[in-house]
Amino acid sequence: MFSWYRSCVSLPPPSLHRQSRHRMPGVSAHGLSREERRQLAVDLTRVLALYRSILDAYIIEFFTDSLWGTLPHSWQEALDGLNPPQLATLLLGMPREGEEIRYRSVWPLTLLALKSTACALAFTRTPRFHTPSEFLENPSQSSRLTAPFRKHVKPKKQHEIRRLGEGHLSRFMSLGLGLMVKSLEGNQRLVKRAQRLDQELMQALDKMEKRNPKVVQSSTRHRPHHVVQWVSPTTLCEELLLPLEIPGQSSTRLLLTGLHACGDLSVALLRHFCCCPEVVALASVGCCYMKLSDPGSYPLSQWIAGLPGHELPYRLREGACHALEDYAERLQKAGPDLQTHCFRAALETVIRQVCPELRRPGVQGIPRVHELKIEEYVQQGLQRVGLDPQLPLDLAALQAHQAQENRVVAFFSLALLLAPLVETLILLDRMLYLQEQGFYAELLPIFSPELSPRNLVLVATKTPLGQAFSTLETEDS
Repeated sequence: MFSWYRSCVSLPPPSLHRQSRHRMPGVSAHGLSREERRQLAVDLTRVLALYRSILDAYIIEFFTDSLWGTLPHSWQEALDGLNPPQLATLLLGMPREGEEIRYRSVWPLTLLALKSTACALAFTRTPRFHTPSEFLENPSQSSRLTAPFRKHVKPKKQHEIRRLGEGHLSRFMSLGLGLMVKSLEGNQRLVKRAQRLDQELMQALDKMEKRNPKVVQSSTRHRPHHVVQWVSPTTLCEELLLPLEIPGQSSTRLLLTGLHACGDLSVALLRHFCCCPEVVALASVGCCYMKLSDPGSYPLSQWIAGLPGHELPYRLREGACHALEDYAERLQKAGPDLQTHCFRAALETVIRQVCPELRRPGVQGIPRVHELKIEEYVQQGLQRVGLDPQLPLDLAALQAHQAQENRVVAFFSLALLLAPLVETLILLDRMLYLQEQGFYAELLPIFSPELSPRNLVLVATKTPLGQAFSTLETEDS
């Protein structure tokens, strides 16, 4: 049906086919022409429409909606019986180090086409470096940040701060890099905490400077200016656009930066960049796509808005936030935590029997699920949704559900295989929007996806980008 399927036709039988241990690289967003970006959007909308039923499904309804039966019989035969490590290797294409991908049976061409298409059309999430060298000596402490800037910061954030250079980002940019920084946060409590941490860091830096004046220059330090402000995705915020006062500088050139700006905040940054003359550059890493306003925050570009099948409902955007690399690692380890989806889906069948109008209720986290019998999990789950935990249970039915755990994991892995296509379409829409406004935009994977799943940074300027990206793509930049 689609041109990208043709490459699958020439594949040798899967049982003979070998691949390298690395997942297929996907599309490099850097350097795509305007027409290539538009064509990619066309391809993505077609593929997502074709597999919408998988993406729309809720894994907790695996049994209530008979999700396994919605797959083609040939797919069921290929996937049935595969254990978690085999799913990671054969379906997600993410084998263990040194492991070859060898199919144990002949897979249907349609399933191979899905796998190849999902890999080929998604923006590559692999930076030029693989394992960040900053954590080689100590996996919890970045060697690229001094001790004061690591305090209260998890390794994931240390890596992101050093590479992009949440509260902590503004603190590093102002007190570490000497930039004038304004930080916006809608929660008054978090602003007060940030100001307290600023003061704590200032004191630590003062002590460090007294011990070694050459290490820290107090003249280059500016405490970040924190503002309690909610930012609208559609209305410009005067507080955000108000330039910072910089002594001896007549004009202000602003950089808008959002490190994992949640939902509409990423869109607000794009609109402010486009409309504010003082803002000359943007660096944004988005997250929480399911929190985007609908409509209003997607689609932004006229091109994607005009494509049939461009709609991305809540469920698809929620799926785009999953961590593919992390889940593949969990599959390879085949730990007992993988049974959680199966247990929750079994609980849903009991909830529907007792209270049919109660559908997909939120269940507060049940601790140490892997140590529970399925009936114990169901009893705790019933209590958490306000139902009688002592209801008589059909143990035979629950055990029959538990026996299908690998099928539940396989279906979830299928959805996860497609999820990066949704994220690619959202980010591509933002690139096309900026391009339609006459600006220059590129997208780069600058974080390690194992540490930071949302690792694609959208960088935009109002003048040609030149050679800036050649340095951004290296670990030592």
